[in-house]
Amino acid sequence: MEYNIARLVNLGEDERGHSLRIGVISDTHAYTLSEVPDPIRKALAEVDLIIHAGDFTERAVLEGLRKLGEVKAVHGNMDSDELKRMLPPKELFLVNGKKIGLTHGWGGPRGIAGRVREMFSDVELIIYGHSHQPANQYIQGSLLFNPGRARDSFGLVTISDEIRAEIIKI
Repeated sequence: MEYNIARLVNLGEDERGHSLRIGVISDTHAYTLSEVPDPIRKALAEVDLIIHAGDFTERAVLEGLRKLGEVKAVHGNMDSDELKRMLPPKELFLVNGKKIGLTHGWGGPRGIAGRVREMFSDVELIIYGHSHQPANQYIQGSLLFNPGRARDSFGLVTISDEIRAEIIKI
């Protein structure tokens, strides 16, 4: 699979000391962005890139996020047909030279990280959702990161020479 070079690949090298902050959400299950908790919306307004791992439910959530900043996203199983036509099920891209895989996920929560890991080879970070359960763990040399359900938590990822990821509970 080819890599899409995110427009933000080199953003902030001079201003931010080679680091880029990413806000990560999934499973918003909302009709509009206003249904997403205030702390999440405020945090997303201050990052360099927003990543959504699917299950927006409606296009208005995606459009609301785009008003906050640059967005990378995939569709999930609960998204509208319109979103499924607009967004891919899987993305592979570079940010600050780090290879990132993005997908929603599928099946039951047990074993989801392993299933998602098998979708991508040679990546440093895999972001996924679906299970509504936050996860931040290394499997076979890649960081697998699930921000959890956007009613309960979200993620902040900082990419510089290394990748640092944290789950923020609401």
